[in-house]
Amino acid sequence: MNIDSESILQTFLSSHEKGYPAHHFVKTGFIPTCQVCNSKKLHTILDLGHQPLCDSLLNKEMLNEPEKTYPLRMIWCENCTGSQIDYCVDGKVVYHPTYPYRSGITKELAEYQMNICLSLIAKYRLKSEDLVIDIGSNDGTLLSGFQREGIRVLGVEPTNIAAVAQENGIPTIQSFFDIAVATKLESKYGLATVITATNMFAHMQTIGEVIQGIYHLLLDGGVFVAETHYLLDVIQGGQFDTIYHEHLRTYSLASLIKLFEPYDFTVTDVERGSRYGGNIRIHVTKGKGRVVEPTVAQLLQLEKEAKLHKLETYLQFGKRVQRARLDFLDFLIQTKKMGKHIVGNSCPGRCSTLLNYYGIDTAHIPYLAEQPTSLKLGMYLPGKHIPVVNNQVLIDEQPDYVILMAWHYAQPIMEQLKARGLKSDFVIPLPDFQVIKNTKV
Repeated sequence: MNIDSESILQTFLSSHEKGYPAHHFVKTGFIPTCQVCNSKKLHTILDLGHQPLCDSLLNKEMLNEPEKTYPLRMIWCENCTGSQIDYCVDGKVVYHPTYPYRSGITKELAEYQMNICLSLIAKYRLKSEDLVIDIGSNDGTLLSGFQREGIRVLGVEPTNIAAVAQENGIPTIQSFFDIAVATKLESKYGLATVITATNMFAHMQTIGEVIQGIYHLLLDGGVFVAETHYLLDVIQGGQFDTIYHEHLRTYSLASLIKLFEPYDFTVTDVERGSRYGGNIRIHVTKGKGRVVEPTVAQLLQLEKEAKLHKLETYLQFGKRVQRARLDFLDFLIQTKKMGKHIVGNSCPGRCSTLLNYYGIDTAHIPYLAEQPTSLKLGMYLPGKHIPVVNNQVLIDEQPDYVILMAWHYAQPIMEQLKARGLKSDFVIPLPDFQVIKNTKV
């Protein structure tokens, strides 16, 4: 489904008629107020410079062309305690048809999503007649778990990865999700008992459209389950590399509750998890006044104790990020001077933020090694143009140090590479810079 600029304007102008606040349609360009609560009480925490889109990798021919960059700043709202970036790139540009991401090729992620399925089936006592819809369903990995347990499934995915899901037997509609799409799906497939969104709910310009579309597509008492990066983990873990143009918002629980206030929903439960280096999974039930689990009040209290409502917390975070950058650069320069061979492993979106902010290019790291099934092989990192190659090269070359760009999966990655015969030591850039000897893995 193509959405031109005129239809985007009409969506924005008619937002009140569709039942959501105008600021819940985030316009492309500079964002002067909070995307969640519309407050002007915003503070700049980190300025990461102008950066390219992290998942718009380049092929060899594109290296000879100009490359577009956009402002990338971390902003904090003292009213709702949420974080955001203050420049929005059009979603059709960010999530282009050839967007190079597949959830199913990462073993740890596939197992993690299977556990989500089993958890939700048990919690909501899902049966074969129930329908589960996943928004931003990618290659259908999450839905395949529900399908395996006999639950009806449907995916909605805007990129060409939708075809992979369809080939694997997961019914998938290739489209961005909005109220009009929700209405069509309801008439064809019926209402859903559960709608899921993993690693996409912080990404949407059309927040109001998505929430209202979910509302139209859910049974009364049905549940929307969204999983996303969690601001508390980002701050406590020094995870500035989660800040990139796809992540328009980084939620606290308090800001998520504020987000759903204008809608006929109740935030009824919340969980924390280990994905992305720390995530939050909220359960939002259709209808006001629903029973709220104690976990919600407990996590709100934890946020208060962690001072997520205080500006000083974020200023300290900014200082920690700057210290990690200096530690990394000091190590890299000194090690290169000694003639040591240092390379990178993995090319997640977050490594684009880190390497571009640190100013690391091929003079420092000659390549990023990826697993053989990666869609990024043969491409080049945006901005710094570091080539992405098959990780077999690590075993063949045995470099002195391997920098783990997917540091949030550091332990399993180190174990897997060592089991394959890698003798290199490992560098973990975040939360705080550290070097781990191969013998200690």
